[in-house]
Amino acid sequence: MTFATLGLIEPLQRALETLGYQTPTPVQAQAIPAVLAGCDLMAAAQTGTGKTAAFAVPLLQLLTMEGPKVAANSARALILCPTRELAEQVHASVAEYAQHLPLTTYAVYGGVSINPQMMKLRKGVDVLVATPGRLIDLFRQNALKLNQLQTLVLDEADRMLDLGFSEELANIYRMLPKKRQTLLFSATFSDEIRTLAGQMLNDPLSIEVSPRNVAANTVKQWVVPVDKKRKPELFVHLMRKGRWKQVLVFAKTRNGVDALVDKLQGLGINADGIHGDKPQATRQRALDRFKSSDVQILVATDVAARGLDIEDLPLVVNFDLPIVAEDYIHRIGRTGRAGNTGEAISLVCADEVNMLSAIEMLTRQTLTRHMEQDFEPEHRVPDTDASGQVVKKPKKPKKPKASGGGGKRNLGKWVDSGEVAPAEPSIKPVRKVPVFNTGPRKKK
Repeated sequence: MTFATLGLIEPLQRALETLGYQTPTPVQAQAIPAVLAGCDLMAAAQTGTGKTAAFAVPLLQLLTMEGPKVAANSARALILCPTRELAEQVHASVAEYAQHLPLTTYAVYGGVSINPQMMKLRKGVDVLVATPGRLIDLFRQNALKLNQLQTLVLDEADRMLDLGFSEELANIYRMLPKKRQTLLFSATFSDEIRTLAGQMLNDPLSIEVSPRNVAANTVKQWVVPVDKKRKPELFVHLMRKGRWKQVLVFAKTRNGVDALVDKLQGLGINADGIHGDKPQATRQRALDRFKSSDVQILVATDVAARGLDIEDLPLVVNFDLPIVAEDYIHRIGRTGRAGNTGEAISLVCADEVNMLSAIEMLTRQTLTRHMEQDFEPEHRVPDTDASGQVVKKPKKPKKPKASGGGGKRNLGKWVDSGEVAPAEPSIKPVRKVPVFNTGPRKKK
């Protein structure tokens, strides 16, 4: 199968060929014809399987072949993304696909000034990539109208709900024209997502090109048990032992990111970090330096889990396990992309055993454990398996007390002060008395 057999126009085929796209991936092969046919679509596919092209390429063809010219302050297609990083990544891909088409594209998101974005929208754009919050801000300031919208794409909708965008999505839903095509793409589908799809999609075609919530089989995954306080030391040890050249590391908190970066930089290791407290320009600079290999170690919170597309990234390290098990799939999905192999290592302490159990149940696999010499944890990480159960180690039976031997003694009917004699009703406990001199008394 080729992209030509899917019915794509020549300018799109030429752009894909320039980008090195040779044959459609499974999700592209199923989604592109459905989108071109005008169907609403609900598609589940692993991250790194080409789902951006699966919705963007046919969307661009529809806009080229159909509909009037875009009006001022309007958009003909809207792609919603959960994070700024993902919005930038998706927009970059859309712009590459559209390089030979007479279409305009733009991305808007928070964390930067809104005024340049308002100025850009004055002439209207054919494809607008946006985060929910900034989209609503632009709409309320009359900088954006959606009455000309033909297609809505929800990319990583499950992540949008995880980040608390349910109210924003409800507001956006009320802003949209009722007649439109809606496409929902995600790596994972929760029950909440299926409910959302029922509200926003009209008789959608459903596509699942991989088992639900299963990590990519191109990624080798394993776990190293360790005490929490020794994680930084273990990370440095593994890095030097494995001679890691480019590593994406995920930490749970912003403070955790900063602390690990400070430690690595203090050891002379070229490291940088990104999280929500850093300005957008700073975050983008760190990403660019990591992609160009100017930075060896990039430490990030989950804000970057779905916004990074790095060619041939060999390794992802979970310094902390994610609170939400689905985020594990997106984290390790940064490696092993487009048919390449990758490796994902998780440093797990006893406090994280329930998170580990949830991940194994979600992915339906028990992660292999490797104990690192000299880093064996004092606080044991209980065994887990894909059933979601934490396997508790059976307690050793108590040894019966040996008769005689050490301890307090019971010599006949004599007992120590405060002890109770064996159960004999006629015997009462007595106290030891001092020994007096029983020799002959001196005469006065």
